[in-house]
Amino acid sequence: MAARLLEVRDLRVEFRTRDGIAEAVGGVSYGVDAGRTLAVLGESGSGKSVTAQAVMGILDSPPGRVTGGQVLFRGRDLLTMGARERRRIRGAAMAMIFQDALSALNPVVSVGAQLAEMYEVHRGMSRKDARRRAVELMDRVRIPAAGQRAGDYPHQFSGGMRQRIMIAMAMALEPELIIADEPTTALDVTVQAQVMDLLAELRREYAMGLVLITHDLGVVADVADTIAVMYAGRIVETAPVRDLYRRPAHPYTRGLLDSVPRVDHRGERLYAIKGAPPSPLAMPSGCPFHPRCPRAQEVCRTERPPLYEVATADATRAFGASPGSGASGASAVSIASSASPGSGAPPAPGGRTSACHFWKDELDARDSHDALGA
Repeated sequence: MAARLLEVRDLRVEFRTRDGIAEAVGGVSYGVDAGRTLAVLGESGSGKSVTAQAVMGILDSPPGRVTGGQVLFRGRDLLTMGARERRRIRGAAMAMIFQDALSALNPVVSVGAQLAEMYEVHRGMSRKDARRRAVELMDRVRIPAAGQRAGDYPHQFSGGMRQRIMIAMAMALEPELIIADEPTTALDVTVQAQVMDLLAELRREYAMGLVLITHDLGVVADVADTIAVMYAGRIVETAPVRDLYRRPAHPYTRGLLDSVPRVDHRGERLYAIKGAPPSPLAMPSGCPFHPRCPRAQEVCRTERPPLYEVATADATRAFGASPGSGASGASAVSIASSASPGSGAPPAPGGRTSACHFWKDELDARDSHDALGA
C-alpha cells in the first residue's frame, strides 16, 4: 500500500516562556492524500498555524520546539532529516501560503524578481528564462497585465492580488503539497471566493494535496474533502465534510456550526459559544472544552477523552447502543474499534473520529433536531 502524501502523527510542540512551558500542540494527528483537501478548522489560538509551521520546519526556535511525534511526507519522517535535505524538500515538494501576504513578501524587491528567484535558486535557470517563467506564473494566477506588473512592488497590489502572488510563489516549483494558512484573511467575500476557486482549480490541475487552515466554516464547505477540527492544541473531531456539516460528533463542532448566520434563522439571536479557549499555560483537567460545554458531566472534568473512532448509526445500533446513553455509545465504539489512545495514527481516509465521551449523544441530538425540523 502506497504511503499517504502527508501524515502527521502525535505531533507535540511547546513554547518556553517567562511564565512557564506552554503546550501549543498536544498530540495532533492528521493526514492528506494527493489530489485531496484537508481543512484544519478552529478558533484563533487553537494551534492550527503552529502545527503547520512545525510540519514545514519553520517554527521559531527558541522559544518553540517540537517535543514529540512524526511528520511523514511520502513515508519519510521530516523531523529526523538534516537541515539541508529538508530545505531541498521545502519549496520544491511542499510549500506554504501565508495569511499575511504583505508581510510575507519582500517589500523592496519586485514581485517578478521574487518569483524568478525560485527558478534561479532551485532550477538553475538564467535570469531571463526565470523572469519569463515568473510572468507566465503571474498570468496563470490571473494577475491582469502580468508582463507589465512583474516590475511592481508588493504595496502596489491589492490584498487579493497579493494573495494571488503568494499562491504563485507556492506553485512555482509545482509541489506535491500546499499548506494554505488562512489564505482569505482580510479579503472581502467576493475576493475570498475567487482565491478559493483558484486554489481548488490548481489542486485539480496539479493533483496536489492541500491543507487549508481556517476558522471560517463557509470557506471550506465547497472545497474540502475532510475536516479536522482543533481545540486547545488538539484534534477534537475529523470527518468527511458532508458528514461533519450534517451530523457533528463533538459539541465544539456543533457550537461552531450553530454560530454561522443562516438565512432560515433570520430574526433569531445568533448562537455564541460561551467563554474563551483555555490558556496553554493553564489547561483544565479532563476534556479541555468542558468549561464551555453545555453537555459537560463529571467524567468530562476528570478524564481526558481519547479520539474515538465514530461508528455509523447502524453500527452502533448493531452493538446495542441505547439512544441518549453516552456510556453505551463509548462502549459501542470500543467494540467497533476505538482509536487507540497514544497510537498517533491519523484516521483512514473517509474515517470519523471524535474526542468526546458522549459523541453518540451528539449524533442522537442532531438526528432528533433534524426529525423535528422535518
